[in-house]
Amino acid sequence: MIADFDRCVAVVTGAASGIGRASAVAFAEAGARVVLADLNDERLEAALDEIRSAGGTAVAQHCDVSSDEDMTALDHRARSEFGPVNVVMSNVGVLVLGEPTAIPMEAWTRVLDLNLLSVVRAVRQFLPSMIERGAGHIVNTASTAGLWGYGCERLPYVAAKAAMVTMSEALAVYARPHGVGVTCLCPGPVKTNIAEQMTVYGEIGPLSSPPLPILEPETVARQVLEAVRTERFFVPTHDVVFDILQQRANDPEAFVEGLIEARRRST
Repeated sequence: MIADFDRCVAVVTGAASGIGRASAVAFAEAGARVVLADLNDERLEAALDEIRSAGGTAVAQHCDVSSDEDMTALDHRARSEFGPVNVVMSNVGVLVLGEPTAIPMEAWTRVLDLNLLSVVRAVRQFLPSMIERGAGHIVNTASTAGLWGYGCERLPYVAAKAAMVTMSEALAVYARPHGVGVTCLCPGPVKTNIAEQMTVYGEIGPLSSPPLPILEPETVARQVLEAVRTERFFVPTHDVVFDILQQRANDPEAFVEGLIEARRRST
């Protein structure tokens, strides 16, 4: 358990905006030395300036999470600047929209690589040293879209996030006995810039969304820090998610029929 972030080393991917940026800032405010990783160099520098101007300690690293070499370089940069990494937060996400038959295979491949295999790369890179030290924490950002099937117009995203949920659960079963915590963050609607990276294939009609209010990234960042402090595994950003999942567990057939009927009404 990481109860004190003072001088803790935290690596955050997707740190230039949204939940990643807010979490990086929160880690720094709590006393951690933070390595911010992203492809958007301009926003990355702005996030770095925000942390440093507030008295925090951080560096920025240009990183393509689809590259094994970049993930290795990220680890090496963190070690050379601050020492062994205590917390890794994988927060990169891209989105494609379209009818299931309209989304091409190359789009599926890109989404699965960036949203899911990037997390695998981070685990492969950072987990061994955490296990060797018997301490550390991994945070994987999934989504409510991976918890129940409302997002029929974003199947690659749904598939990647659903896989991340169960992968993170199995990872926790493996890592916790070695002293390494795992958190699966499942955000509902949050004010981020993911729409800027969205690709649309064909006509999609109205977008599906869960019945949840939109949160600020800073609210989610506080949840992340608390989850790491308390070694909490499952962190939906909205408490009502537990009720929704209970409804599905109680009657899966009726739950899916409800989703289908809601889709019919919206179209």
